[in-house]
Amino acid sequence: MEISFRTRKLERVMTDAGELVKHYGSDQARRIQARLLDLRDAPNLAILAKLSQTRVHELKRDRAGQISIDVRHPYRLLVKPDYDHPPRKSDGGLDWALVSKVVVLEIVDTH
Repeated sequence: MEISFRTRKLERVMTDAGELVKHYGSDQARRIQARLLDLRDAPNLAILAKLSQTRVHELKRDRAGQISIDVRHPYRLLVKPDYDHPPRKSDGGLDWALVSKVVVLEIVDTH
């Protein structure tokens, strides 16, 4: 999957192992790197969702349009499809099989 980042600062933190450890600690940094590798290796969101450890799901309400990927409770990697008009199914839902580009928004406790 093609991955971009909401800001350059976020990209620097997410792609530099030392920065990840500095911001999140070694265990959490390892888990974040694993989720980013899962994202890169998956051709689309539908394949990523089949990995049980990722617990991928769409968010609602004020985070509608965002996708949550489990890192380690309670933290989630939040992404959104990187399209002007994300691919949709006939029922209006996001067509995960056609989402092959995402923007990493943040790592956050959504609860």
